Amino acid sequence: MSAAAETLSVAPQAMLSREQKVEIYRYLKLTRLLEERLVNLYRQTKVIGGLYRSLGQEGTAVGSAYALDKSCNDMIAPLIRDMGAMMVMGATPREMLLQYMAKRDSPTRGRDLQIHYADLKRGFVGPISHLGDMLPVFNGIALASQMRKEPRVCLVYMGDGASSTGAFAEGMNFAAVKKLPVVVIVENNGYAYSTPTSRQMAVEQIVDKAIGFGVNGIRVDGNDVLAVYDATKRAVDLARAGGGVTLIEAVTFRIKGHAEHDDQKYVPKELIAEWSARDPVVRYENYLIDSSIADRAELDAIAKEISAHLDDAVADAEASPMPDPESALEDVYAK
Repeated sequence: MSAAAETLSVAPQAMLSREQKVEIYRYLKLTRLLEERLVNLYRQTKVIGGLYRSLGQEGTAVGSAYALDKSCNDMIAPLIRDMGAMMVMGATPREMLLQYMAKRDSPTRGRDLQIHYADLKRGFVGPISHLGDMLPVFNGIALASQMRKEPRVCLVYMGDGASSTGAFAEGMNFAAVKKLPVVVIVENNGYAYSTPTSRQMAVEQIVDKAIGFGVNGIRVDGNDVLAVYDATKRAVDLARAGGGVTLIEAVTFRIKGHAEHDDQKYVPKELIAEWSARDPVVRYENYLIDSSIADRAELDAIAKEISAHLDDAVADAEASPMPDPESALEDVYAK
Protein backbone atom coordinates (compact mmCIF):
# COMPACT_ATOMS: atom_id res chain seq x y z
CA MET A 1 0.00 0.00 0.00
CA SER A 2 1.32 3.43 -0.92
CA ALA A 3 1.93 6.27 1.50
CA ALA A 4 -1.03 8.10 0.00
CA ALA A 5 -3.31 5.18 0.76
CA GLU A 6 -2.16 5.17 4.38
CA THR A 7 -2.67 8.88 5.01
CA LEU A 8 -6.12 8.44 6.54
CA SER A 9 -7.21 5.53 8.71
CA VAL A 10 -10.89 6.20 7.99
CA ALA A 11 -12.28 6.20 4.46
CA PRO A 12 -12.96 9.83 3.50
CA GLN A 13 -16.40 8.90 2.17
CA ALA A 14 -17.42 8.06 5.74
CA MET A 15 -17.19 11.79 6.49
CA LEU A 16 -19.53 12.76 3.65
CA SER A 17 -22.97 13.89 4.74
CA ARG A 18 -26.16 12.52 3.24
CA GLU A 19 -26.59 15.80 1.37
CA GLN A 20 -23.12 15.51 -0.11
CA LYS A 21 -23.72 11.94 -1.27
CA VAL A 22 -26.95 13.00 -2.94
CA GLU A 23 -25.13 15.95 -4.53
CA ILE A 24 -22.61 13.54 -6.03
CA TYR A 25 -25.52 11.67 -7.59
CA ARG A 26 -26.87 14.92 -8.99
CA TYR A 27 -23.56 15.58 -10.78
CA LEU A 28 -23.44 12.02 -12.14
CA LYS A 29 -26.98 12.22 -13.46
CA LEU A 30 -26.47 15.72 -14.84
CA THR A 31 -23.43 14.54 -16.80
CA ARG A 32 -25.28 11.55 -18.21
CA LEU A 33 -28.42 13.49 -19.20
CA LEU A 34 -26.51 16.45 -20.65
CA GLU A 35 -24.49 14.17 -22.88
CA GLU A 36 -27.67 12.47 -24.05
CA ARG A 37 -28.99 15.90 -25.09
CA LEU A 38 -25.73 16.56 -26.93
CA VAL A 39 -26.09 13.27 -28.82
CA ASN A 40 -29.55 14.34 -30.01
CA LEU A 41 -28.18 17.70 -31.13
CA TYR A 42 -25.24 16.00 -32.86
CA ARG A 43 -27.60 13.79 -34.85
CA GLN A 44 -29.48 16.93 -35.90
CA THR A 45 -26.14 18.37 -37.13
CA LYS A 46 -26.39 21.16 -34.57
CA VAL A 47 -23.10 20.20 -32.88
CA ILE A 48 -20.01 21.56 -34.61
CA GLY A 49 -17.12 19.12 -34.78
CA GLY A 50 -16.91 15.88 -32.81
CA LEU A 51 -18.82 14.72 -29.77
CA TYR A 52 -16.82 12.82 -27.15
CA ARG A 53 -18.95 11.10 -24.54
CA SER A 54 -17.93 9.98 -21.07
CA LEU A 55 -20.54 7.19 -21.00
CA GLY A 56 -19.24 4.71 -18.41
CA GLN A 57 -16.56 7.07 -17.07
CA GLU A 58 -18.68 9.60 -15.20
CA GLY A 59 -17.73 8.14 -11.80
CA THR A 60 -14.05 8.89 -12.29
CA ALA A 61 -14.61 12.52 -13.30
CA VAL A 62 -17.20 13.39 -10.64
CA GLY A 63 -15.66 11.43 -7.75
CA SER A 64 -12.20 12.92 -8.22
CA ALA A 65 -13.23 16.55 -8.65
CA TYR A 66 -15.55 16.33 -5.65
CA ALA A 67 -12.50 15.64 -3.47
CA LEU A 68 -11.04 19.08 -4.17
CA ASP A 69 -11.42 22.18 -1.99
CA LYS A 70 -12.63 25.29 -3.79
CA SER A 71 -11.73 27.46 -0.80
CA CYS A 72 -8.09 26.56 -1.45
CA ASN A 73 -8.42 27.51 -5.13
CA ASP A 74 -7.72 23.96 -6.28
CA MET A 75 -7.63 23.52 -10.06
CA ILE A 76 -8.22 20.80 -12.64
CA ALA A 77 -6.94 20.10 -16.14
CA PRO A 78 -9.82 18.08 -17.62
CA LEU A 79 -9.89 15.94 -20.74
CA ILE A 80 -12.73 15.50 -23.22
CA ARG A 81 -14.46 12.91 -21.02
CA ASP A 82 -14.29 14.99 -17.84
CA MET A 83 -17.33 17.21 -18.34
CA GLY A 84 -18.60 15.96 -14.97
CA ALA A 85 -15.46 17.22 -13.24
CA MET A 86 -15.87 20.64 -14.83
CA MET A 87 -19.47 20.91 -13.62
CA VAL A 88 -18.37 19.98 -10.10
CA MET A 89 -16.01 22.95 -10.34
CA GLY A 90 -18.82 25.25 -11.46
CA ALA A 91 -19.16 24.97 -15.24
CA THR A 92 -22.78 25.03 -16.42
CA PRO A 93 -24.77 22.92 -18.92
CA ARG A 94 -25.59 26.07 -20.87
CA GLU A 95 -21.88 26.78 -21.38
CA MET A 96 -21.26 23.23 -22.56
CA LEU A 97 -24.12 23.37 -25.05
CA LEU A 98 -23.01 26.73 -26.42
CA GLN A 99 -19.43 25.47 -26.76
CA TYR A 100 -20.43 22.31 -28.63
CA MET A 101 -22.65 24.37 -30.94
CA ALA A 102 -19.95 27.06 -31.44
CA LYS A 103 -22.39 29.85 -30.66
CA ARG A 104 -21.60 33.53 -30.25
CA ASP A 105 -22.46 33.47 -26.56
CA SER A 106 -20.20 30.51 -25.76
CA PRO A 107 -17.22 31.07 -23.42
CA THR A 108 -14.90 31.14 -26.43
CA ARG A 109 -17.42 33.02 -28.62
CA GLY A 110 -17.29 30.26 -31.22
CA ARG A 111 -13.50 30.26 -31.49
CA ASP A 112 -13.06 26.82 -29.95
CA LEU A 113 -15.23 23.80 -29.27
CA GLN A 114 -16.23 21.20 -26.66
CA ILE A 115 -14.55 21.71 -23.27
CA HIS A 116 -11.66 23.72 -24.69
CA TYR A 117 -12.08 26.76 -22.51
CA ALA A 118 -10.77 28.03 -19.21
CA ASP A 119 -12.00 29.81 -16.11
CA LEU A 120 -9.26 30.46 -13.60
CA LYS A 121 -11.70 31.71 -10.96
CA ARG A 122 -13.68 28.48 -11.04
CA GLY A 123 -10.52 26.43 -11.31
CA PHE A 124 -10.35 24.71 -14.68
CA VAL A 125 -8.25 25.02 -17.83
CA GLY A 126 -9.37 23.11 -20.92
CA PRO A 127 -6.84 20.90 -22.70
CA ILE A 128 -4.37 22.28 -25.20
CA SER A 129 -3.65 18.64 -26.08
CA HIS A 130 -4.83 15.21 -24.99
CA LEU A 131 -1.35 13.72 -25.11
CA GLY A 132 -0.05 14.53 -21.65
CA ASP A 133 0.86 18.16 -22.31
CA MET A 134 -1.36 19.57 -19.58
CA LEU A 135 0.84 18.05 -16.87
CA PRO A 136 3.82 20.36 -17.60
CA VAL A 137 1.40 23.30 -17.81
CA PHE A 138 -0.09 22.51 -14.42
CA ASN A 139 3.35 21.84 -12.98
CA GLY A 140 3.93 25.54 -13.59
CA ILE A 141 0.74 26.49 -11.75
CA ALA A 142 1.61 24.14 -8.89
CA LEU A 143 5.19 25.42 -8.66
CA ALA A 144 3.99 29.03 -8.48
CA SER A 145 1.52 28.08 -5.73
CA GLN A 146 4.25 26.22 -3.86
CA MET A 147 6.62 29.19 -4.03
CA ARG A 148 3.88 31.53 -2.79
CA LYS A 149 3.01 29.06 0.00
CA GLU A 150 -0.55 28.84 -1.26
CA PRO A 151 -2.60 25.75 -0.33
CA ARG A 152 -3.66 24.99 -3.93
CA VAL A 153 -3.59 21.42 -5.27
CA CYS A 154 -3.69 20.73 -9.01
CA LEU A 155 -5.53 17.72 -10.43
CA VAL A 156 -4.47 16.63 -13.91
CA TYR A 157 -6.44 14.09 -15.96
CA MET A 158 -5.01 12.01 -18.78
CA GLY A 159 -5.81 8.86 -20.70
CA ASP A 160 -3.87 5.62 -20.69
CA GLY A 161 -2.37 6.52 -24.06
CA ALA A 162 -1.09 9.84 -22.73
CA SER A 163 0.84 7.98 -20.03
CA SER A 164 3.02 6.59 -22.84
CA THR A 165 4.16 10.02 -24.02
CA GLY A 166 7.29 12.02 -23.37
CA ALA A 167 5.30 14.93 -21.95
CA PHE A 168 3.92 12.62 -19.28
CA ALA A 169 7.37 11.28 -18.38
CA GLU A 170 9.01 14.69 -18.20
CA GLY A 171 6.06 16.16 -16.33
CA MET A 172 5.98 13.37 -13.78
CA ASN A 173 9.72 13.56 -13.22
CA PHE A 174 9.69 17.34 -12.68
CA ALA A 175 6.68 17.18 -10.35
CA ALA A 176 8.30 14.36 -8.38
CA VAL A 177 11.65 16.13 -7.98
CA LYS A 178 10.00 19.37 -6.85
CA LYS A 179 7.41 17.51 -4.70
CA LEU A 180 4.71 19.62 -6.30
CA PRO A 181 1.11 19.59 -5.00
CA VAL A 182 -0.10 17.64 -8.03
CA VAL A 183 -2.42 14.64 -8.37
CA VAL A 184 -2.35 12.85 -11.72
CA ILE A 185 -5.37 10.72 -12.61
CA VAL A 186 -4.84 8.31 -15.49
CA GLU A 187 -8.25 7.29 -16.78
CA ASN A 188 -7.43 3.78 -17.96
CA ASN A 189 -10.36 2.91 -20.20
CA GLY A 190 -8.47 0.17 -21.98
CA TYR A 191 -7.97 1.91 -25.31
CA ALA A 192 -6.02 4.86 -26.67
CA TYR A 193 -8.56 5.48 -29.42
CA SER A 194 -8.41 1.96 -30.93
CA THR A 195 -5.07 0.79 -29.46
CA PRO A 196 -5.44 -1.48 -26.41
CA THR A 197 -3.12 -0.86 -23.47
CA SER A 198 -1.44 -4.24 -24.02
CA ARG A 199 -0.03 -2.91 -27.30
CA GLN A 200 1.22 0.41 -25.97
CA MET A 201 2.98 -0.47 -22.71
CA ALA A 202 4.72 -3.43 -21.08
CA VAL A 203 3.54 -2.83 -17.51
CA GLU A 204 0.42 -4.73 -16.46
CA GLN A 205 -0.82 -1.84 -14.32
CA ILE A 206 -0.30 1.82 -15.11
CA VAL A 207 0.05 2.56 -11.39
CA ASP A 208 3.35 0.65 -11.50
CA LYS A 209 4.83 3.61 -13.38
CA ALA A 210 4.66 5.58 -10.12
CA ILE A 211 7.54 3.53 -8.73
CA GLY A 212 9.88 4.70 -11.48
CA PHE A 213 9.22 8.32 -10.63
CA GLY A 214 9.44 7.80 -6.88
CA VAL A 215 5.88 8.99 -6.24
CA ASN A 216 2.86 7.57 -4.50
CA GLY A 217 0.57 5.33 -6.49
CA ILE A 218 -3.04 4.21 -6.03
CA ARG A 219 -5.11 1.93 -8.27
CA VAL A 220 -8.86 2.32 -7.95
CA ASP A 221 -12.11 1.10 -9.48
CA GLY A 222 -12.98 4.07 -11.66
CA ASN A 223 -16.63 3.02 -11.89
CA ASP A 224 -17.10 3.30 -8.12
CA VAL A 225 -17.58 7.02 -7.58
CA LEU A 226 -16.99 6.86 -3.82
CA ALA A 227 -13.85 4.75 -4.21
CA VAL A 228 -12.52 7.38 -6.62
CA TYR A 229 -13.43 10.10 -4.13
CA ASP A 230 -11.58 8.24 -1.36
CA ALA A 231 -8.41 7.76 -3.40
CA THR A 232 -8.38 11.35 -4.63
CA LYS A 233 -9.11 12.84 -1.22
CA ARG A 234 -6.17 10.95 0.29
CA ALA A 235 -3.91 12.10 -2.53
CA VAL A 236 -5.10 15.71 -2.32
CA ASP A 237 -4.63 15.85 1.45
CA LEU A 238 -1.13 14.38 1.07
CA ALA A 239 -0.21 16.92 -1.61
CA ARG A 240 -1.56 19.83 0.43
CA ALA A 241 0.52 18.69 3.40
CA GLY A 242 3.71 18.77 1.32
CA GLY A 243 3.83 15.05 0.55
CA GLY A 244 4.23 15.48 -3.18
CA VAL A 245 2.72 13.78 -6.18
CA THR A 246 0.32 10.85 -6.35
CA LEU A 247 -0.42 8.90 -9.52
CA ILE A 248 -3.94 7.44 -9.48
CA GLU A 249 -4.90 4.80 -12.01
CA ALA A 250 -8.68 4.78 -12.35
CA VAL A 251 -9.68 1.56 -14.08
CA THR A 252 -12.75 2.30 -16.18
CA PHE A 253 -14.17 1.87 -19.67
CA ARG A 254 -15.85 4.00 -22.31
CA ILE A 255 -18.99 2.21 -23.39
CA LYS A 256 -19.16 4.30 -26.57
CA GLY A 257 -16.50 4.76 -29.23
CA HIS A 258 -13.78 7.39 -29.08
CA ALA A 259 -16.38 9.82 -30.45
CA GLU A 260 -19.91 9.61 -31.85
CA HIS A 261 -18.52 8.98 -35.33
CA ASP A 262 -16.58 5.92 -34.07
CA ASP A 263 -18.54 2.64 -34.32
CA GLN A 264 -16.19 0.88 -31.84
CA LYS A 265 -15.81 -2.23 -34.02
CA TYR A 266 -12.35 -2.82 -32.60
CA VAL A 267 -13.80 -3.60 -29.13
CA PRO A 268 -15.19 -7.12 -28.49
CA LYS A 269 -18.94 -7.00 -27.88
CA GLU A 270 -18.64 -9.15 -24.75
CA LEU A 271 -16.26 -6.58 -23.25
CA ILE A 272 -18.77 -3.79 -23.83
CA ALA A 273 -21.51 -5.93 -22.24
CA GLU A 274 -19.28 -6.69 -19.24
CA TRP A 275 -18.57 -3.03 -18.54
CA SER A 276 -22.14 -1.92 -19.28
CA ALA A 277 -23.17 -4.07 -16.32
CA ARG A 278 -20.82 -1.95 -14.18
CA ASP A 279 -22.41 1.36 -15.19
CA PRO A 280 -21.21 3.89 -12.56
CA VAL A 281 -24.49 5.85 -12.50
CA VAL A 282 -26.72 2.82 -12.03
CA ARG A 283 -24.26 1.39 -9.53
CA TYR A 284 -24.39 4.53 -7.41
CA GLU A 285 -28.17 4.69 -7.63
CA ASN A 286 -28.32 1.15 -6.23
CA TYR A 287 -25.89 2.08 -3.46
CA LEU A 288 -27.98 5.08 -2.39
CA ILE A 289 -31.18 3.03 -2.32
CA ASP A 290 -29.67 -0.07 -0.68
CA SER A 291 -28.02 2.11 1.99
CA SER A 292 -31.30 3.98 2.63
CA ILE A 293 -29.60 7.26 1.79
CA ALA A 294 -32.25 8.03 -0.83
CA ASP A 295 -35.24 6.25 -2.32
CA ARG A 296 -36.27 5.80 -5.92
CA ALA A 297 -38.84 8.59 -5.73
CA GLU A 298 -36.18 11.11 -4.65
CA LEU A 299 -33.75 10.04 -7.36
CA ASP A 300 -36.48 10.21 -10.00
CA ALA A 301 -37.38 13.70 -8.79
CA ILE A 302 -33.75 14.78 -9.17
CA ALA A 303 -33.65 13.39 -12.71
CA LYS A 304 -36.88 15.20 -13.57
CA GLU A 305 -35.53 18.47 -12.18
CA ILE A 306 -32.32 18.10 -14.19
CA SER A 307 -34.28 17.35 -17.36
CA ALA A 308 -36.38 20.47 -16.93
CA HIS A 309 -33.23 22.55 -16.43
CA LEU A 310 -31.69 21.02 -19.56
CA ASP A 311 -34.83 21.81 -21.56
CA ASP A 312 -34.26 25.49 -20.81
CA ALA A 313 -30.53 25.29 -21.46
CA VAL A 314 -30.99 23.59 -24.84
CA ALA A 315 -33.64 26.10 -25.90
CA ASP A 316 -31.37 28.97 -24.89
CA ALA A 317 -28.40 27.50 -26.74
CA GLU A 318 -30.40 26.90 -29.91
CA ALA A 319 -31.69 30.47 -29.82
CA SER A 320 -28.18 31.89 -29.45
CA PRO A 321 -26.83 33.23 -32.78
CA MET A 322 -23.68 32.08 -34.51
CA PRO A 323 -20.69 34.46 -34.26
CA ASP A 324 -20.37 37.34 -36.66
CA PRO A 325 -17.60 36.51 -39.18
CA GLU A 326 -15.91 39.85 -38.44
CA SER A 327 -15.44 38.85 -34.81
CA ALA A 328 -12.75 36.35 -35.88
CA LEU A 329 -10.38 39.33 -36.19
CA GLU A 330 -10.98 40.42 -32.57
CA ASP A 331 -8.61 39.55 -29.72
CA VAL A 332 -6.03 38.03 -32.04
CA TYR A 333 -3.34 40.07 -30.31
CA ALA A 334 -3.11 41.14 -26.69
CA LYS A 335 -4.14 44.73 -26.12
